[in-house]
Amino acid sequence: MKQAAIVIAVLVICVGVWAQDKSATQTAPNAQSTTTAQGKRAPAAKTQPEFEAYKAAIQLTDPAAAEKAAEDFSAKYPDSELRVVLYKSAMQKYQTNADKMLEMAQKSLAIDPDDPEALVTASQVLAEKTRDTDLDRDQKLAEAKKDAERALVTVDSDVPSAGFPPEKIDQFKRFIRSEAYAILGTLASNAKNYAEAESDLRKSVEAFPEQVDPVAVLRLAIALDMQNKYPDALKYANQAVDLTKNQPDSPAAKAAHSEQDRLTKLSSGSAPGQSAAPPK
Repeated sequence: MKQAAIVIAVLVICVGVWAQDKSATQTAPNAQSTTTAQGKRAPAAKTQPEFEAYKAAIQLTDPAAAEKAAEDFSAKYPDSELRVVLYKSAMQKYQTNADKMLEMAQKSLAIDPDDPEALVTASQVLAEKTRDTDLDRDQKLAEAKKDAERALVTVDSDVPSAGFPPEKIDQFKRFIRSEAYAILGTLASNAKNYAEAESDLRKSVEAFPEQVDPVAVLRLAIALDMQNKYPDALKYANQAVDLTKNQPDSPAAKAAHSEQDRLTKLSSGSAPGQSAAPPK
């Protein structure tokens, strides 16, 4: 999962929200009236004590402490608009704990079911971590697909835009779209719907070209391979190899090289083996 990239993109979009004060709250309605078509108003504190509690909680770096602070804040300020920001902050800090990331994403969605960042994170964890042996496999995968599809809708309506540079808003939206399409492509590929996977993965790669996900590129190569579109598949396999060259021992790099070798042999007339499986 491309978690580091999620954090970078989210910090870009949230820094202005975190810096809000009482005066920002007072001016928000006017800002909203001029940017309704671009996105909703950013969450804000209603009182100074609420804002001070929020600032203390948001500065915590330990994920467990950030989660507890979000819980304590939510208990003390059950109607605060900033609860979802604190849960998403804890979600971002649980980078190495997928179960906790999912839990924080779901708590965010319980407050704001249309938050595109939380939708993509929940969808991504469900898509990547669900196993064929899970008794609730079909339910989890259906939820992953629903969340990714919903994120593609709400990214155009539920991202605060007032006060943010338009280029940063555009970058964040394209990042969310790229992630959502990558998830949908993964789900389609796992279901052996390779034409659908190809379409979604192409959209993922094209949506955010400045930070291409090598796993999405590899999965696109494999989707093309499985449709016997070998020249195009080799082009993306080569790209996946290039994107992972700085981490030659990573699962993604090894799978990319395996797929590249297979497609190169096909091009030279050698008997092919099985297509490489992308890393989970």
